[in-house]
Amino acid sequence: MIIVMKPHASQASINNVTEIVKSKGLQVHLSQGEEVTIIGVVGDKTRLANQNLELAPEVDKIVPVTESYKLSNKKFHPQPTYVKVGNAEIGPDTMTIMAGPCAVESEEQLMLIARAVKKAGATFVRGGAYKPRTSPYSFQGLEEEGLRYMQTAREETGLSTICEVISEAAIEAAAKYVDMIQIGARNMQNFQLLKEAGRSGLPVLLKRGLAATIDEWLNAAEYIISEGNPNVVLCERGIRTFETATRNTLDISAVPVIKAKSHLPIIVDPSHATGVRNYVAPLAKCAIAAGADGLMIEVHNNPACALSDGPQSLTFEQFDSLTDELAPYAELAGRKFR
Repeated sequence: MIIVMKPHASQASINNVTEIVKSKGLQVHLSQGEEVTIIGVVGDKTRLANQNLELAPEVDKIVPVTESYKLSNKKFHPQPTYVKVGNAEIGPDTMTIMAGPCAVESEEQLMLIARAVKKAGATFVRGGAYKPRTSPYSFQGLEEEGLRYMQTAREETGLSTICEVISEAAIEAAAKYVDMIQIGARNMQNFQLLKEAGRSGLPVLLKRGLAATIDEWLNAAEYIISEGNPNVVLCERGIRTFETATRNTLDISAVPVIKAKSHLPIIVDPSHATGVRNYVAPLAKCAIAAGADGLMIEVHNNPACALSDGPQSLTFEQFDSLTDELAPYAELAGRKFR
């Protein structure tokens, strides 16, 4: 449940309520706006049954939270969250562009791509060092060697860096080299991995599972936040449907739904959603128009020879053209870009 204090409630009244809640062994999460303070309560609310908190000084009302996710819930945290990552910030006023290869193939390749995407306006370089693939015979990534190349790319370009992790060992390695870790769609409900990501202290990009509902997605985010890590960004990357024209079906409606349900930032990955480079640009524009806080786009110096996801990767020229086309969309949405 949440306890809504009256506008401009005194700190003494806020402290009084929080102390009562804590004395019953429950967790308190404060959201203090300019006028109204909301006190989120997590735990067995029956312990407060005889406390008559609605009669406490300067309490306005008590609102039950029926959703199973609490910390990622907009009711608990009405103000949108900004997530600081390296030199970048992801949130309502910015348009974050994460761009780079699906898989890091070599230091030379990654540096070439990092320079190109920065020139075009990207704020992050993305690259996979650990690649969970459908086939065990597909390229699985360079692992820690690839992470070292990501660190070099950040040092030379100033771009923030993000890489997918698939295990506790991968998280420990990534923490030494990159600014942000990604939990991929296949691991969205790997609850132990989510807990480890929460304990890592690193900002986390959480991709939606292949067949996950939005509530399941937000509950996955809850696992991370409940471990003390509030820096979670959601990523819509398409879901499994009956349609075969594209690799997945991009659920563009997820953007406004998340905005209504959660305070967490959300970005869209049109590359994985479609699997077809020609569809990336129009869906990227749709995402910004729908209110997304950013995009994740795959870019490769030679898509025809890419070791992973070449058909959906943009060339440098295509990515440069796309960022030019996105500029007016960002301006209309009131977002800072470039």
